[in-house]
Amino acid sequence: MTEQNPWRHAPTRSELWFWLWASVFGFGLLGVALTVRGIPQGPAIAEVVGLACLVFGYLGGRSVKRLIRREHP
Repeated sequence: MTEQNPWRHAPTRSELWFWLWASVFGFGLLGVALTVRGIPQGPAIAEVVGLACLVFGYLGGRSVKRLIRREHP
């Protein structure tokens, strides 16, 4: 029996780089929006900044982790 690649269903290396650059671009757009429009007040800060940081942080962090550990086909 041959040993199979455990990461055969994982995103490819190029997909991980794409998601990393998409998260960097998203953080950049968030920075531009906060600079142009100002920091939101009240519960809008959780929606705008919190969710954006959660999504882009997860995508970027996951991509960096998998690229460093070589967890890709």
